[in-house]
Amino acid sequence: MSQLTEIISHSPATGAEIGHYPNTSPETIHELVTRARAASSQWNDIGFKGRKVILREWAHYIAEHIDELADLVSAETGKPTSDAMLEISIAIDHLSWAARNASRYLRNSHRAPGLLMVNMSTHVEYQPLGVVGVIGPWNYPVFTPMGSIAYALAAGNAVVFKPSEYTPGVGHWLGESFNKVAPGANVFFVATGGPETGAALTRSDVNKIAFTGSTATGKKIAAICAEKLTPVLMECGGTDPAIIDRDCDIERAAEAVLWGAMANAGQTCVGIERVYVHEEIAAAFNSKISEMASHLVAGRDYGAATMPKQLNVIENHLRDAAAKGAEFIVGSVDSVQPPYVLPTIMTNVPEDSLAVAEETFGPTLTIKSVSSMSEAITLANASNYGLAASVWSKRNGKAIASQLHCGMVSVNSVLAFTATPTMPFGGVKQSGYGRIHGPEGLREFAYTRAVVALRFNIPLIFTTFNRKPFVNKFIKRFIQILNR
Repeated sequence: MSQLTEIISHSPATGAEIGHYPNTSPETIHELVTRARAASSQWNDIGFKGRKVILREWAHYIAEHIDELADLVSAETGKPTSDAMLEISIAIDHLSWAARNASRYLRNSHRAPGLLMVNMSTHVEYQPLGVVGVIGPWNYPVFTPMGSIAYALAAGNAVVFKPSEYTPGVGHWLGESFNKVAPGANVFFVATGGPETGAALTRSDVNKIAFTGSTATGKKIAAICAEKLTPVLMECGGTDPAIIDRDCDIERAAEAVLWGAMANAGQTCVGIERVYVHEEIAAAFNSKISEMASHLVAGRDYGAATMPKQLNVIENHLRDAAAKGAEFIVGSVDSVQPPYVLPTIMTNVPEDSLAVAEETFGPTLTIKSVSSMSEAITLANASNYGLAASVWSKRNGKAIASQLHCGMVSVNSVLAFTATPTMPFGGVKQSGYGRIHGPEGLREFAYTRAVVALRFNIPLIFTTFNRKPFVNKFIKRFIQILNR
């Protein structure tokens, strides 16, 4: 069966066609990677300053056309335009930060040679990998892939970007905008298409894959990459918890947790899905968050489910929770009303239920009362995932945060790490590995090279078959003295 030559972008809210885009073939993927590799040397040669100028021009272009891009993001994802605007604004900030700071964190790093090798000069170099393949998601089609694209480009790599088949227009726009500010650079290509296109990019001769998506798909990509030992950065799903201590500001916590759970229709990998609240304030917290949730309107405060098949997952989770004794304090087992999902909050949901143990990826929330923060921490860490968390406590926030098995924590806030370019972003366990953003994100797209050079000769020569007995005795005695 031949591959379709194009894919069609649809509005998740109305089903209307938005645009037609190429369904990039494996042959074309090979051509793009080849072109990107040919241009990558020149891109590296222009240095940090040259790349900084181009990337900041790109950031300026996106900022000047933010309304146009926000409308497209809203159309393809279903999210409100204001949410699209926020997403793009944060992405621009990351792009500018990477452009400005690549030289700071990727310049040569001099190291002390130690007394035994005092006649050597030693330093570490950070070299670009070459060509990076980026596979992006549909829920944040600008912000999330930009965390790899901007940092990889700033580090001196070329990039081939495969956007989600649900948001090909956004990916196409990003590619067109870059090529307007850097015509002929040939270091940023966009390959729209379906899953076959993503598989072809994964199997291509790229030097690294940066993937964002489900854990199930991530495992398949990692398996393909293992065949060639292609390194891969994985940013996968999560069942992110919020921990609410008895000394918190209940109203602020409820408001922020509700937004963290329901914004973007709950389609946020670092969105809150589980809440563990101290029993002394559980009733007050539940009352407050329920009252706030009752004012949310699907289609106004957040959009439709971008990926229609996710509705089945959400419905299965709700029905499984109901069958296991969950109490719905907002919404019901019938909250899925395509293409929307109504705000849903449940209590008394068993920890082995799908809504707690697996990623629901909808505007739903489970709340459990706990007798202590120790119990909350234990339950939060019991998940197979470890992406992000939110902690609410006036006195113990940082102490609680330090005990959580996850890559990111916001204390008395939610998702604050996403808008902080200096902070690394990524998870542990089945939420993935590797980091985007910050210095770690820049170095994720470089390899380290150790360089040791002779400064001056000394009588003691170690690296020879003619090493004299007194040299061995000297080394032995010297090390013993140093390690008394």
